[in-house]
This record gives sequence, structure tokens and C-alpha cells, in this order.
Amino acid sequence: MQTEDELKAEIERLRAENEALKKPAARGQLSLRVSEKGALSVYGLGRFPVTLYREQWEKLLGLSDEIRRFIQENDHLLKKKE
Repeated sequence: MQTEDELKAEIERLRAENEALKKPAARGQLSLRVSEKGALSVYGLGRFPVTLYREQWEKLLGLSDEIRRFIQENDHLLKKKE
């Protein structure tokens, strides 16, 4: 069982964390978090985070050269968000 002081400290920590999460990240700034289910979430790319499990990120990162090449080859077809 936690003492009253420990509970108060935990509540204060959670309030501070909650306030930090409410603040939008600076435009273009990315942040990484571990989700409740243990996945990696990338915030700041769009309205919603991109969340994948470790194995999925590793697979995607392994294709980084292929993705870059594909983007270059299809640049004329791809839209750019400005």
C-alpha cells in the first residue's frame, strides 16, 4: 500500500504528464512513445500517430533504401503536403 504522500506525488506526476500530452508538439517535431500495448508510436507526422510493433518497424526500416528509391522513381505521381 502506498502512503498518502506517495499517492499525492503520483497524482502530481500524472497531472504533469497529462498536461504535457495535451500540448501539441511543435510543427514538424516528431516524438516517440511506447503505447499501452507495447508498440512504438511516432507522433507529429499527421493528425494521428503511426503505431507499429517492434517487428513491423524493423521490417519497414529494412526497406528504407527501397522506399527512398520508389519515392524518387514515382516523384511525379506523389503529392507533397505543404
